[in-house]
Amino acid sequence: MAGATAARAADRARQAPPRLRADALRNRERIIGAAREVLVEYGAEVPLDEIARRAGVGNATIYRHFADRRELIHHVTLSVMSRVAEQAESALAEEPDAFVALGRFVHAAADERIGALCPLLSDGIDKEHPDHIAARDRLDAGIDALMGAARAAGRLRADIDVGDLMVALTQLTRPLPGSGCVNFDAFVHRHLQLFLDGLSAPARSELPGSAVTLEDLQHRP
Repeated sequence: MAGATAARAADRARQAPPRLRADALRNRERIIGAAREVLVEYGAEVPLDEIARRAGVGNATIYRHFADRRELIHHVTLSVMSRVAEQAESALAEEPDAFVALGRFVHAAADERIGALCPLLSDGIDKEHPDHIAARDRLDAGIDALMGAARAAGRLRADIDVGDLMVALTQLTRPLPGSGCVNFDAFVHRHLQLFLDGLSAPARSELPGSAVTLEDLQHRP
């Protein structure tokens, strides 16, 4: 029995990806961070040369960490979802007023440029990848907890769900095509605050349809 257990442990060790050295891990994180910035600015087809330049590494370093553009974009989406989930969790833990926590999260998510995920996710990313599902579930749970706390406190209108929040947040932070709105970012937080005012209870109007969940957004009609 002990021999079989040791054999299984050795087999798992062989299958696990090798641990990166500290400098290699820093390079990997630098590439993902630079790719996040560049992909937001220029879209999914930006040359990898520009990502390498922004990260301060050579093209060969990118390919040592990521097999191709698709794998790099996959890790960028995981990074964005993880950072936004952390913003939701920390806002809920640190703010005594649940609606203030929700507002803090919305503005922080805008700074993370969460709206840029839409064009990246349409670039052939495997949305059923276990890592993607785990990141999505964590983000969903974090936002749901924030909204639930604000709703329980009587501060958030009752006829909305996580999907409603994400639709508005995504639309307000998604880069616009072309260069006609070069100062668009300067107004994002102003309009997000107008949106937050519309979320507060008591509701000032009746919304058409029903509350939108993240599951609703993931299933196209």
